[in-house]
Amino acid sequence: MTFSTKANALWEYANPKKFLATTERVLPFFWASAAACLAVGLIWGFFFTPDDYRQGATVKIIYLHVPAALLAINAWFMMLLTSLIWLIRRHHVSALAARAAAPVGVVMTLIALATGAIWGQPMWGTWWAWDPRLTSFLILFLFYLGYIALWEAIENPDTAADLTSVLCLVGSVFAILSRYAVNFWNQGLHQGASVMRIEAVTGGDTQEKVSNVFFYPLLVCIVGFVLLFVALVLYRTGTEIRARRIRALLARERVGA
Repeated sequence: MTFSTKANALWEYANPKKFLATTERVLPFFWASAAACLAVGLIWGFFFTPDDYRQGATVKIIYLHVPAALLAINAWFMMLLTSLIWLIRRHHVSALAARAAAPVGVVMTLIALATGAIWGQPMWGTWWAWDPRLTSFLILFLFYLGYIALWEAIENPDTAADLTSVLCLVGSVFAILSRYAVNFWNQGLHQGASVMRIEAVTGGDTQEKVSNVFFYPLLVCIVGFVLLFVALVLYRTGTEIRARRIRALLARERVGA
């Protein structure tokens, strides 16, 4: 099978009927897998890992904070990708997928901000600091809210998809800053990456890396959050497609009447 053939096969899922039929088959797998991974990861992490020698039991909030923060950022990148597909190919399913992902992303961002504050208070002595990463994360949260509000404010769905896609492009700057702010600015309270990084030695000092006793249950939690995100987006995209069909049918009935 050539690349063009594979690409054409992928574009078939832009057909709402095929998308709905496929999601109905795969959604039970994603729901069940997400529930299993989250149950195993959270129980393992909260009840079967030791307290950290510096942070005590507070460190266990990592099993909620890190997966939520990762998804808050990557959900926006998923919205960016589907928005670009809409702008280039005008596939309605991609625009609706971006719309469906936004409420999930805003909840993940809110969880990350809340758990970060709870984690930061005993560690930093404050609930909030205008740290580069925290500030860019807050701005990303506001972009999520603006994106959702813009969809609701515009009656024409194609115009709404166009304008929200442009907003998504602009907001991607803050998604990047949320991910790499610690690398761009050395100042701030927030630590650098310590989870998805191989331990390295620089200048005679070993960079800190999360211990395996915390890493493995955290990895299970991350997989669970990702599966849950996929399940929610697929489910909500299907709901958006059906709602759009209902609105179209109602509009035809009003015109016919």
